[in-house]
Amino acid sequence: MNLEQIKKAGEELYHKLHLPTYPVGVTYIKKEGDIPEQAVRPSTMGQKWSLCQAVTYARRHGWHVAMTAEDNFCVPASAFHKWVDVSDEDLVESQVQQGWHKGRNAEQNRFNFFKGLFAGPEGEKTLQKMQEYMGFVCSPLHQAIMEPDSIVVFGDGTHVNHMIQALCFDYTMPVMSAFEGFGETCFKGGLAPFITGRPQVVIPGMGDRAFAGISTEEMAVGLPTSQLSVVLENLFKSGGDLNIGQPAKTLLAMGLDESITPGFTFLKNKINEKRDS
Repeated sequence: MNLEQIKKAGEELYHKLHLPTYPVGVTYIKKEGDIPEQAVRPSTMGQKWSLCQAVTYARRHGWHVAMTAEDNFCVPASAFHKWVDVSDEDLVESQVQQGWHKGRNAEQNRFNFFKGLFAGPEGEKTLQKMQEYMGFVCSPLHQAIMEPDSIVVFGDGTHVNHMIQALCFDYTMPVMSAFEGFGETCFKGGLAPFITGRPQVVIPGMGDRAFAGISTEEMAVGLPTSQLSVVLENLFKSGGDLNIGQPAKTLLAMGLDESITPGFTFLKNKINEKRDS
């Protein structure tokens, strides 16, 4: 899909799913010269934002936002993205000091787990690929100014459910995600789909909700751009005529009468008494 086709698909997805905010396209950049003039960059305004805030500005306000380590106050996110030169030991220590997990062993186990996702020759290539980039540009997908590497779509549980069903309809690439309650939007919404080529479910974490104004009922799906056409092709196909669609069509209770509650029954009896008197 070229950029115009991706933009059109983004608009189609937005309307078909009745999404509350725009799908966001995320494009990873290798140098500052890649940043388009239309993109807002916090550091040029004497500010710093977090990566999840940039996504919120794109999906809610329709802004194009460029983020590098200079623009990002969430230093661990810059470190995990390999935008800054930080040793593994210092990164682990920073998280120990945050106190997110039980202790150093727990934090090291967490780090080893995620590093293990990139084990072997292909994993080494993936880690090297991460180091090639120094930032990203994110835009509302239907108005994207660069071809996105990944797409993050926020919605409620029903929206996410429809997207998972579409992605899994032919079951060639089942959606599998690990959760820990941190770094969900930036890592699993954008980076992981880009570098692994696999979709991810995003349950916004502590920083996402504290910084980016993500509401309590919101979830997301991050997917590589190559999977956008798969979602649209398979949307609402799961279950055939039994698919609940969007807006959701739930089954309504039938066979009910006034005896369902004491108050209903009382009033119905009073009405019948007056009618029969």
